[in-house]
Amino acid sequence: MYWGAFAMLALSLAGVALVWVAHRATAIWHPRLVSLPFLSGWLPEEHALSRFHVRWYLVTVVFLAFDVEMLFMYPWAVVVAELGASAVIEMFVFLGALLVAVAWARREGVFRWV
Repeated sequence: MYWGAFAMLALSLAGVALVWVAHRATAIWHPRLVSLPFLSGWLPEEHALSRFHVRWYLVTVVFLAFDVEMLFMYPWAVVVAELGASAVIEMFVFLGALLVAVAWARREGVFRWV
């Protein structure tokens, strides 16, 4: 009944196993690579789990707003000619909501770096 799903799951697991085996076969083993997994081998200046300033979380939210906008605009650009004026009005409503979000972010000081 679900043979297609089981076949896809088996194929996915086989692909992951193949990539893992290829990694293990070609990986370079060096103790320094194990002890310093970040900063391209440079000595760390701070702990890997150090805290970020709260300002970066707001910047992330603004980035996600623009990222979701692009996810919505690409399919819209494909069908706008077929749908006509209603699609254009819908996009302007969406961009208006995004503009409200950017205005709120500016009021909250997200774009101030000092």
